Amino acid sequence: MKQKTNKEGMTLIVKTITRLTVLLIVLYAIYITLHGHLTPGGGFAGGVILALSFVHVVIAFGKDFVMKKFSKEILPILESFGGLLFLIIAVLGFIGGSFFKNVFGVGKSYNLFSAGQIMPSNIAIMLKVGFGMFSAFLCLILFVHKDEDK
Repeated sequence: MKQKTNKEGMTLIVKTITRLTVLLIVLYAIYITLHGHLTPGGGFAGGVILALSFVHVVIAFGKDFVMKKFSKEILPILESFGGLLFLIIAVLGFIGGSFFKNVFGVGKSYNLFSAGQIMPSNIAIMLKVGFGMFSAFLCLILFVHKDEDK
């Protein structure tokens, strides 16, 4: 039986290594985001790392592979969800009396859950930045391929 080969993307070695490393890169993005109030990092840095993990997949497997996995509607929805979550967290402060007031409470210093609403804000920013940057990258790829087809 003849095996079907995919000519798009890079070599089998690169694709295999990508399958192994992308999950580790996403976990690192989550780590940077969740520990952003204790160490350098946060939502923006975690979002950039998250976007780069998806870019890694595009480089290894090709644009068509990723476009099959991500529909055109899901990326703007995920990016908008991050922005909406950030806005909800900011507006929750009105319960306490002012915009962006901490309503989650503050824990013990140097603890993962010691920052009140900074961690949920970092998560929302990670989603907004990560999926926004990946959407911009996909748009740039689509424009380049349209010009090459002419």
